[in-house]
Amino acid sequence: MKPFWEAKKLHELDQNEWEALCDGCAKCCVHKLEVEETGKVHYTCVACRMLDINTCRCMNYENRHELVPDCAMLSAGKPEYFEWMPETCAYRLMHEGQPLPEWHPLITGDPRSVHEHGASARKKLIPEFLADEAHLEKYIVD
Repeated sequence: MKPFWEAKKLHELDQNEWEALCDGCAKCCVHKLEVEETGKVHYTCVACRMLDINTCRCMNYENRHELVPDCAMLSAGKPEYFEWMPETCAYRLMHEGQPLPEWHPLITGDPRSVHEHGASARKKLIPEFLADEAHLEKYIVD
């Protein structure tokens, strides 16, 4: 039998499967800038104020949308958000019909594999309160 991420479409996942897709990279939790003329999205090294930069986890996941109104709320019904996600994001990959990377925790069985492979934002971010938010372009990393 195929694992759920190979057998189902995003809109068919239950809540537990949906949450399990997240690899914990925290790249979705950084400030991003979009070039209006091209639509290209640039990632910065500035973490959302709710992100614990050591664990790469939201400090208040259940209430994140109330605390950070522009936090992206991913859902199968809002595919426009997937283009803002990293190219290795499992939600984006499933949306595009691509396989999960070999280091994804669902493949390895180890939640640390995303960090051990260097695919996470761990040790690469600065807290929002230390950044010059008026000049986020100074922090672009891609």
